[in-house]
Amino acid sequence: MGTTPMARSDKHAGQGRVALVTGANRGMGLETCRQLLARGLRVVLTAREEDAAERALRTLAAPAASALALRLDVTDAASIEAARRTIEEQLGPVDVLVNNAAVLLFEESDVLEIPADGFSRTLETNLLGVIAACKAFVPPMAARGYGRVVNVSSGAGQLASMSTYAPAYSISKAALNAFTRILATTYRKKGVLANAVDPGWVRTDMGGASAPRSVEQGADGTVWLATLPADGPTGGFFHDRRPIDW
Repeated sequence: MGTTPMARSDKHAGQGRVALVTGANRGMGLETCRQLLARGLRVVLTAREEDAAERALRTLAAPAASALALRLDVTDAASIEAARRTIEEQLGPVDVLVNNAAVLLFEESDVLEIPADGFSRTLETNLLGVIAACKAFVPPMAARGYGRVVNVSSGAGQLASMSTYAPAYSISKAALNAFTRILATTYRKKGVLANAVDPGWVRTDMGGASAPRSVEQGADGTVWLATLPADGPTGGFFHDRRPIDW
């Protein structure tokens, strides 16, 4: 990891930066957008359906110059490329990428009872979709010498404590963690900091109403990593701003 795992975010460092959040029309993604806007970033709120993105953006009541709603499906390379072009035309290049979009399928199934399609659909969004988004947005960050990538992972993906919960989801998040480490090492000398975050069990459509954490609490770590100073950590896995075991 980087020099200091507890490096503070510079609340002014985000001024004018452009942040893209996937799966942002509700829950954690929407709250992440809200908090990034409050820190002075310009935000691109994306969702698989443009109407859903636009409805979510209206709830933020953000100035038009500060926020943009777009369709972006991480499983559709054409939609990623179209979003990239539109963002650069309207706001400028992306400085911060928050890979929040994810699916949770066959949550209570035995690992050997999940059909092959269940694993492939999960990995397509939770891992391959992240890689596709990074392919589009990270190399330009490196070329400019600045970038922040936050991969929203889960405690379910921790090998140190993994059990039988949501096998396809857990496996996909463990793989996402591995990708995060490789990405961080690849770009650590090019100004791009890449980290994974476990937001905890949050009250969202995915987490359910009985979850103990609010979306505000869950999004805090993501926003912290998205606004790290230059000497912040990279290649780490964090919960509540503290490094945790893989």
